[in-house]
Amino acid sequence: MKFSIAVLPGDGIGPDVITEALKVLRVVAKMSGHDVDFRFGLVGGIAISQYGTALSLETLKMCQESDAVLLGAVGHPQYDDPQAEVHPEDGLLALRKGLGLFANLRPVKVYPVLVDNTNFKPEVVAGAEFVFVRELTGGLYFGRPKKQWRTSRGRQAVDSMLYSEQEIERIVRVGFEIAQGRGKKLISVDKANVLESSRLWRQIVIEISQEYPDIELEHMLVDACAMSIIQNPGYLDVLVTENTFGDILSDEASMLAGSMGMLPSASLAGVPKEGIKIFGMYEPIHGSAPSLTGLDIANPIATITSMAMMLRYSLGLTKEAEAVEAAVEAVLDDGYCTHDIMGEGKIKVGTGKMGDLIVSKVGG
Repeated sequence: MKFSIAVLPGDGIGPDVITEALKVLRVVAKMSGHDVDFRFGLVGGIAISQYGTALSLETLKMCQESDAVLLGAVGHPQYDDPQAEVHPEDGLLALRKGLGLFANLRPVKVYPVLVDNTNFKPEVVAGAEFVFVRELTGGLYFGRPKKQWRTSRGRQAVDSMLYSEQEIERIVRVGFEIAQGRGKKLISVDKANVLESSRLWRQIVIEISQEYPDIELEHMLVDACAMSIIQNPGYLDVLVTENTFGDILSDEASMLAGSMGMLPSASLAGVPKEGIKIFGMYEPIHGSAPSLTGLDIANPIATITSMAMMLRYSLGLTKEAEAVEAAVEAVLDDGYCTHDIMGEGKIKVGTGKMGDLIVSKVGG
């Protein structure tokens, strides 16, 4: 089969980690007899410097005409001024809107060999493996009104957590479908004791749950969820949440795995069901870390496992995805680690070497 992949390396360490993911993807494609066409584009700070916009219409069109998008990271200190007219992150938000990517999957896995490499007691994190299903195109990040203004008493600002019934329904269905393929348990995260948007969220979750009688549903307030992630992560399986809550909670959960460099993500334009290919954008959850650019330090595992998610959801290549994920685990089991997940008795390797090791396991 032939696939077209839009590749957006982005800023900072984005190109470094994307290089390793493509290295692994080329080997997988060759071994399985698939032809992959890579189309490269700019997004984020580098796009601003060249085009004056964080995402050009040409790049967006290229992505729309591809089978999937593989993204590195966006962000640069040069554009950190909150009063700047354009920011690198604008490109990311524009991609989500322009590609209809409403469902963000963020799996969290604590690899057995790394249980001693975190700030938590090994017995707390051991065996933890769950996934966030985060709504991606609504809520505070997109709601209107969103503005700042001056009054006689000083400056004020407002952001709106706006959600429609349709937005909530479609992301909740994703949560239930993911739960069907896992432990048949879904936790819906909200703040229904305070927020009207969360009360609507909970109402709709309850309504949709009637279509999934075999799924155990639990409602959890976002603050309780934040505590549960730290206290008892092994209890969690599938969590569905609105945009802002999911962003914050999944970053918190990345520390269970030892580093943000370990967590992949998939942003999908549809509800995932077995046997159906869904357009998506795939990226690590970490940022661009400009200070590490080109130093052969960045951990490429999150980007490589994001690429594995691309194989599974957008290209329909489940066996190939499993082979990549198994290769990552095998390399970690052999004791190889990048600097962010280093521990006693481990073998420290750089970005390129980690990619080479994973390639060797896939090929073996």
